[in-house]
Amino acid sequence: MRRITRTRAPLAVAAALAGAALALPSPAAHAAGDVVKVTGSQGNWQLTVNGQPYTVKGLTWGPSPSDAPRYLPDVASMGVNTIRTWGTDATSKPLFDAAAANGIRVVAGFWLQPGGGPGSGGCVNYLTDTTYKNDMLAEFPKWVDTYKDNPGVLMWDVGNESVLGLQNCYSGDELERQRDAYTSFVNELAVKIKAVDPNHPVTSTDAWTGAWPYFKKNTPALDLYAVNSYQDVCGVKGTWEQGGYTKPYIITETGPAGEWEVPDDANGVPREPDDAAKATGYTRAWQCVTDHKGVALGATMFHYGTEYDFGGIWFNLLPAGEKRPSYYAVKEAYGKSTANDNKPPKVDALQVEGGTSAVAAGKPLTVSVPASDPDGDALSYEVQVGSKYIDNGSALTTVAAENLGGGKLKVTAPDRTGVWKLYVKVKDGKGNVGVGTTSLKVVAPPVTGTNLARGKTATASSFQSDPTGGCPCGPEKAVDGDSSSRWASDWSDPQWLQVDLGSSKAIRHVQLDWESAYAKAYTIQVSDNGSDWRTVHEETAGNGGIDDFDVSATARYVRVDGTQRGTGYGYSLHEFGVYGD
Repeated sequence: MRRITRTRAPLAVAAALAGAALALPSPAAHAAGDVVKVTGSQGNWQLTVNGQPYTVKGLTWGPSPSDAPRYLPDVASMGVNTIRTWGTDATSKPLFDAAAANGIRVVAGFWLQPGGGPGSGGCVNYLTDTTYKNDMLAEFPKWVDTYKDNPGVLMWDVGNESVLGLQNCYSGDELERQRDAYTSFVNELAVKIKAVDPNHPVTSTDAWTGAWPYFKKNTPALDLYAVNSYQDVCGVKGTWEQGGYTKPYIITETGPAGEWEVPDDANGVPREPDDAAKATGYTRAWQCVTDHKGVALGATMFHYGTEYDFGGIWFNLLPAGEKRPSYYAVKEAYGKSTANDNKPPKVDALQVEGGTSAVAAGKPLTVSVPASDPDGDALSYEVQVGSKYIDNGSALTTVAAENLGGGKLKVTAPDRTGVWKLYVKVKDGKGNVGVGTTSLKVVAPPVTGTNLARGKTATASSFQSDPTGGCPCGPEKAVDGDSSSRWASDWSDPQWLQVDLGSSKAIRHVQLDWESAYAKAYTIQVSDNGSDWRTVHEETAGNGGIDDFDVSATARYVRVDGTQRGTGYGYSLHEFGVYGD
């Protein structure tokens, strides 16, 4: 997750009014900053700011603090009164200041390892690592003291998803001990923060309500609980009721179903909800939060972000500043009218001619994009691809697209095999965008004739045997007919892979299906005896993906001899195809 912050307007006291003030009722005594409290009793709580009721109508915050003056007026126009961050430090002041200037308050976060569910930031031993804990006990209160009088501060939020994240560091009884130790440490931090700033509540966020029993047992200093919950957000109320909890809560992340919550599509990757389903996800989430009256004190829904990457397309309300249907759903949920707003294009499910499960690498592809605009605006298209499910890359790459008319686009399929994501952005020229997505299973282009190498004996100069990274990756993996397996060499030059066809064969074509670790320079060599080699093809400017070329030779042995790697890794081939008639 991301880091963020926010500030307060300075106090001003006019000396000329000092005498008159003596005749006026005295204000309640409190510190220079505002006073935020959790008030009420079991099942009938309320958040108040300077004595006035306050319901958190929020968004998590993505842009940099320096961009806050640019974006926060728009945030406020959505009916948002709160943003949530994941880190508070010296860079936070511009965000706090801009938030205060726009009537917005901040759930100001502090990051603890291993946060973010998957364990971001490495593993900490909360039983023994006193250095780390002492550093945090010094660091967090320092920033609390710096910003406590800022009118932008709503509350402090210690940690993010670490109770869940600890499962990536420990297991069994040790995991239980670490979770107890972590939540006990959160209590230490809460006590120290409240000693510095008694006028703002302290909470702690985790990824699931299964963390709450640990907080209930070990963290009495928290004023309220917090949880990130997406598809299961409507179940939080029941969990709270069944758990016998005696504190209210806020939802610190929510929205449509995440990648980890949806079923796989036909290509075996998570099926991303369409724009309409995502918008409905925000509406539903807010309804479930407001349904738990007197206990759920609001939510900061995910995510006011501008990144146009894999996660940005899934969750961001305005990637690259272009507003999605979800943006308007949140605005309506928070009570603002969208009647006079220009709305985004509506994009239905993409259709790929020939289907999505056997798309030939590097070949033309026609995509139908059913799209309409509620305001009758002229539409333009941009096509992007992403390799998240191949190499965990989050970036999207724009590819050339020919508009064939009638909502059809002609593009070239990626050259590298595997399951890609295809995105079509449909823009209305008014700052709005609709996005259609689908997966594409890209396969090697078919070659006529027989693959003489499949299932034959293969040998190599080296191969990786370490089970990490999907290995062992022996030479036989390159001739097994399975494009998801691979041969991977040592990280050095030169390296070779050869196959014994069993007897002398007439060879007319070779197809190489490279993994991301490809050869920039290599030769294809043949031999009658496995010792004396002759070159039948040479490549000096390889760029990976699929290499297809004709050869003319008769031989028993065929070898790809790599002389220059294209990356800092070794050579890695999914398939080494040798074809005859």
